[in-house]
Amino acid sequence: MSNIKSALESRILIIDGAMGTMIQRYKLEEADYRGERFKDWLSDLKGNNDLLSLTRPDIIRTIHREYLEAGADIIETNTFSSTAIAQADYNMQSLAYELNVASARIAREAVEEFNKLKAQSLNPKTNEKSVNGQLSTVNESTANRQPATANQKFVAGAIGPMNKTLSLSPDVNNPGFRSVSFDEVSDAYYEQVKGLVDGGVDLLLIETIFDTLNAKAAIFAIKKYFRDTKKQALPIMISGTITDASGRTLSGQTLEAFYTSIAHARPLSVGLNCALGAAEMRPHIAELSKIATCYTSAYPNAGLPNSMGAYEEEPEETAHFLEEWAREGYVNIVGGCCGTTPDHIKHIAQQVKNIQPRKLPVVETVA
Repeated sequence: MSNIKSALESRILIIDGAMGTMIQRYKLEEADYRGERFKDWLSDLKGNNDLLSLTRPDIIRTIHREYLEAGADIIETNTFSSTAIAQADYNMQSLAYELNVASARIAREAVEEFNKLKAQSLNPKTNEKSVNGQLSTVNESTANRQPATANQKFVAGAIGPMNKTLSLSPDVNNPGFRSVSFDEVSDAYYEQVKGLVDGGVDLLLIETIFDTLNAKAAIFAIKKYFRDTKKQALPIMISGTITDASGRTLSGQTLEAFYTSIAHARPLSVGLNCALGAAEMRPHIAELSKIATCYTSAYPNAGLPNSMGAYEEEPEETAHFLEEWAREGYVNIVGGCCGTTPDHIKHIAQQVKNIQPRKLPVVETVA
């Protein structure tokens, strides 16, 4: 955690943009999702974007690379729906762990490849051969070494909200009914965390939270995993979703109540993403920056969707909003969600690179 904390103290970090938006550009068909391995699968698989980490890893790796080249410091794994509960829609519950490991490794490889190419561009001599015809040991080490904190890239294991909620009933005639239990949700998250850690992530990102109880199950799973395995705990990032102008999550919590509910996790950062464009998200980010004792993050959509569900906000517009938030001292981590692309991330990175990050408040303890 010390490396990312050092980075956060010195600059505003950039998180990547939308994975789904980029995948849509490939106009993939059912056969692309199935590949050879799943060509006879009993369910339709088109739309299961997480599965592409197994059937089209080249696409996922390319998307990661594009975001890294655009200036992203943090890239998210392609695992938004990689839990047994979410994958049940495709009858792929048994693949949850494998999906997380594969996606984490792809992201890790993308970062290592980017770092190597970056090191070689800074030191062209890394490609020269020594007198005995072998690559220089010193230069080869330099090419593969993780850059200094100022340029370090991080892989965040993306943990989505699931397609079933613990706070809301799916049956309007039976408000007390739940289609899933807390234990089932936490067990599914536990398996996901195990896969992400085994795949080599640096951080764990619980994101797009519209039901805080689901998020608490994810927090419980993370804490339990590291307690059980006795491995060094990874930093946790938490990002909620305000669904409308009322300033509440879908399960009815205000922003302050949401923050209070998850603060016990001692997250590295807390923030907001999805549902809103930057213009609509601004007052909520301003509020969060005042109450959060940890770092804050914000990665809004590229505006609000049009009547066809498309996002039309130009990269320069999104970047302008986030630059203003940065100058106001609201944020430590910024990026994009639905509709954003590497071009959005490039403009955001350029606009905030010379702005100081939000300073953590000094918390007074009562004797």
